[in-house]
Amino acid sequence: MAVKRIAILGATGSIGRSALDIISRDKEKFKVVLLCARTNRAELEKLSKQYPGAACALTEGIPLTDKARKSGGNLLSIIAELKPDITINGISGAAGLMPSIAAIKAGSDLALANKETIVMAGGLVTRLAKENNVNIIPVDSEHSAIFHLLKAFTRNKERRKKDVISEIILTSSGGPFRNYSLKEMEGVTVKDALAHPTWNMGQKITIDSASMANKGLEVIEARSLFNIPLEKIKVVIHPQSIIHSMIRLCNGVIYAQASKPDMRHPIHDALYWPRVSPLNIDHLNFDSLSLEFHKPDLEKFPMLSYAFEAAKKGKLYTCAYNAANETAVSAFFERGIKFTDIPRITEQVLQLDWSGGDMDIEAVLKADTDARRNAVSIISNIKNL
Repeated sequence: MAVKRIAILGATGSIGRSALDIISRDKEKFKVVLLCARTNRAELEKLSKQYPGAACALTEGIPLTDKARKSGGNLLSIIAELKPDITINGISGAAGLMPSIAAIKAGSDLALANKETIVMAGGLVTRLAKENNVNIIPVDSEHSAIFHLLKAFTRNKERRKKDVISEIILTSSGGPFRNYSLKEMEGVTVKDALAHPTWNMGQKITIDSASMANKGLEVIEARSLFNIPLEKIKVVIHPQSIIHSMIRLCNGVIYAQASKPDMRHPIHDALYWPRVSPLNIDHLNFDSLSLEFHKPDLEKFPMLSYAFEAAKKGKLYTCAYNAANETAVSAFFERGIKFTDIPRITEQVLQLDWSGGDMDIEAVLKADTDARRNAVSIISNIKNL
């Protein structure tokens, strides 16, 4: 295996820290060429000392190293200049879209944890990847599981995906409010919503997991990423987060990927792909393991049903879904709205018309801006009630 030159976007977050842990275990196979963070300058400066050969910059375009300055300072120009072999995109939210596109245009494989890239512009991004002959390797545990299961069962070109795969099944922990009543959910706090039962993640994705918007985003992503019809995508609640997703074959048999809830697994698999390489971390033990599966409650968690509706409508509806949710989550963090207002705001934004315009990057970015503006207006009305 030749040395892979790696860019890590979101280096100080949970994905970045897990990636650096994997890289530190096999330094002869990897070379970090770029580290970026959103605002955590102090932590990034520490990393720059650990990886002195890497360009380091904040996503706002503030370069911290000479190597970053020489590449133009702006994150997108740095990616274009460095041309990494693989880029790990762990940036949170819509801010990750343009860095994903920059990586693909630079000829870099994309280890994608930023699901918004595909949710906002799935068709554009997957087409761009084909044109530049690069691979998109999912890093979300659910999509990583599906990615590898599909590779195993559709490797032979004669066994086409549509003939072999009956459905894909995305698992969800159900979040901290799985057993709450609707009335109880009206009074939950930010602290309550950040108490995820199985995963240690960034704040925004943890809130999304609590509302099941995260699973909605994953449904949208799965359709574009794997070219799977929406009606073949299912969601099941699995509180233990041991089964990371499943596929059902045309013969009815289900195959699952199982491991402990640790993001180092999918990151490791993305970095070494297409090889399978040993990983020395705590492995799953079946000696005392109990697994549960339940149907999702769409009345309590309407964000999941709104995602299916947005995906069914297509066009720019999925972009609007993401923008409305991001804006509402930010308002929830600021204590300006209730947790249960998040789906109400998203629903109202999706009631607008998002079917027009050419499906290019300019249209995507405009829809993102317009949806956020509409969400802010709705939030203002809620605050004034």
